[in-house]
Amino acid sequence: MIALGFLISVRINYRICLGNTWSGFTSSYGWFLLTRMITAAVAGTIESLIIVFANDIAPREKRAMLISWLAAGFSIASVVGVPVGTAISTAYSWHVAFHLISVVSLVTCLVMVGILPRHIKHVSGTIKDQLVLLTDRRIYLGAALILFTAAAMYTYYTYIRPLLTTGLGFGTTALNWLLFVLGIMSILGNRLSGKIAERHGLTTMPRFYVMDIGLLLCLPVAMQSQVAGFGVFLVLTLIIMAVNSPIQVHFLDVAEASYPQSVALASSLNAIFFNIGISVGSATASVMLTRVGLGYLGWGAAVFAVISLVIVIGLNRAIAAKKAAVVVNESK
Repeated sequence: MIALGFLISVRINYRICLGNTWSGFTSSYGWFLLTRMITAAVAGTIESLIIVFANDIAPREKRAMLISWLAAGFSIASVVGVPVGTAISTAYSWHVAFHLISVVSLVTCLVMVGILPRHIKHVSGTIKDQLVLLTDRRIYLGAALILFTAAAMYTYYTYIRPLLTTGLGFGTTALNWLLFVLGIMSILGNRLSGKIAERHGLTTMPRFYVMDIGLLLCLPVAMQSQVAGFGVFLVLTLIIMAVNSPIQVHFLDVAEASYPQSVALASSLNAIFFNIGISVGSATASVMLTRVGLGYLGWGAAVFAVISLVIVIGLNRAIAAKKAAVVVNESK
């Protein structure tokens, strides 16, 4: 079979390289905004395609951990890339930073050409055939879970800088180091997510949401102390996205078993609904900031965490019911 996914991945990476190069040469805000929109429009697509490749290439027992590394890659890029980009921009100019990004993107594209398989198994289907996936209760509950989990995170994380400075009283000189530590914790959280997906999957997630809820409700009190407040943020960063790898593996498992024509769509659901959740959480944070103040953002996040807890319990029941139905059908 022609490796359509391979061709699309390479072409999309070329467009990312083009967008970043164009950004480096722009001199007006309008053109710069356009170039960033071009880059953003294809970034999510390449993430989904890479997950499809990872799902096909990795041995079954290592798939969850590989997917967690893909998620950790974004955290690693932020932890390393942001300070490096800032340093280059300060020493030279932000144009040089974007040109360097273009070089890295081009190297990545060449590596992809060399290592990605040209031929993978693929079941084709019309758009209508693929969208049938979204009618499965196990899928739309999983999508809702990601949405509200992201909303819970970004209800407070949208204002993490003022929370650390204005709320906890840290100086601006310490801010970059604090964000660096949170970035490291995010990487560890993605690794934890992979371990959970390998061993227990979604069945253990309710206890993580209970911990999230407790920490978020205690956040206003913890904010009275720098140590306690930052400690809460560290633990939240570690566990709040523990669902990431288990839910991605769940989407792929359901698609492969029941909707093989929708595997590519299943690989994109996490990114799609996570970004919707970011918008919901950020909007909620903005409203809460004007109504109740910075210190109580955690309570708004706790509401979304409670909704997530209810959803994950319902999702686990739906998964169990489907497995029971399969056993009954096989025994007939």
